[in-house]
Amino acid sequence: VKGKGPVRIMVCVEDEYPLGPIAGAISRAFPAFDRKTKSKKTKSDAGEDEESEEEEEVERMIHVTFLDSKGRVVKNEIEINAAREAAEGVRLACRLVDTHPEELTSTAFAQECHDLFDDDDTVTIEEIIGEELKEKGYGGIYNVGKGATHPPRLVIMTYDPPKDVLTEEDEEQSAITLVGKGIVYDTGGLAVKSRVGMCGMKHDMGGAAGVLGGFAAAVRLRTPRKIRLMLCLAENAIGPKSVRNDDIITQYSGKTVEINNSDAEGRLVLSDAVAHATQHFDDSDLVIDMATLTGAQLVSTGKTHAAILTNKEELEQTAVKAGLASGDLCYPLLYAPELLKKEFNSKVADMKNSVKDRSNAQCSCAGHFIESHIDSDYIARDGGWLHVDMAGPGTKAERGTGYGVGLVLSLVGAPGFASRS
Repeated sequence: VKGKGPVRIMVCVEDEYPLGPIAGAISRAFPAFDRKTKSKKTKSDAGEDEESEEEEEVERMIHVTFLDSKGRVVKNEIEINAAREAAEGVRLACRLVDTHPEELTSTAFAQECHDLFDDDDTVTIEEIIGEELKEKGYGGIYNVGKGATHPPRLVIMTYDPPKDVLTEEDEEQSAITLVGKGIVYDTGGLAVKSRVGMCGMKHDMGGAAGVLGGFAAAVRLRTPRKIRLMLCLAENAIGPKSVRNDDIITQYSGKTVEINNSDAEGRLVLSDAVAHATQHFDDSDLVIDMATLTGAQLVSTGKTHAAILTNKEELEQTAVKAGLASGDLCYPLLYAPELLKKEFNSKVADMKNSVKDRSNAQCSCAGHFIESHIDSDYIARDGGWLHVDMAGPGTKAERGTGYGVGLVLSLVGAPGFASRS
């Protein structure tokens, strides 16, 4: 963290309260992205303030000490490691969300992934880029991103835990798949946003940032469970190649979508990834997608709670508990696909991409659109799906919050994060 002098923070905790969520909360107070120039004011001969040469701040250390209920320093290595990695994961997510789109392109975002894991033998990375997306049938990601300077990408990362951290019980666990919406900038496409509405749309990759930060921390903590991460990276730009309202695209699921709102692009990219995950990952029985998907989320569950939609009641309860444990709060939406799917009716395609009636449970509808692309065989084998719309809690006061990191760590069971030894 840049600044002047070290910072020392002492936190007194109840013996049963986990350290990881606290560390994540503290780290939000020290954002990593800043392009301000620092200058020192001096007095001129006339007594007026003048700007001198830039004064460069140096890196400083933030020291956090946890004390138990008896005032003793907590020294449990597993818990301290979990706190450290949770804090780093949150700061990573915040930095990415705060970075402006000229710098954080789809290409640069993918490079962040390689920088994190190229030297880690437990993580493999695969990328499907640009025209290859079109050739392989990822019509959602391709069409959303094809109008931009930097090509759209689907980044697929797989973490295989080392054998020495696995027990027999761990080896029987199925894999978890995380999916993140990574729209590095959202102009609305040809359904262009307003001057006011477009500002802040660098934050539209907050879902991808949250799951990446959580995935990175889980890997560093050597979580004893196989985890996959799929990032849908694209810029919803305006240009001669941009997808048009009235175009019909074919998603990876094979279903056709009539575009009636190019500004409803997040569900298109996520649907491709969810279809891929449920078709090809036979060892996974849980797919979690996270996105700054709808403004309607704020109407539904507010600025501090993400909205969740899931095909399983027990998964809904698990997610709410994980939100309470991690500090990444979430609350259930109406789940009624049989009542809401009519909102996407199309005369010429399998569905439209935006609702007919915006007053009819719009946030739920957006989630059900993604759900409609889940492979039927995955549903038949009782696979679980959890949708997290975190448009509200993903930012606060024009800064990223790192929402999603703690929720992911809690859901995947990262060692030492959500419990005390």
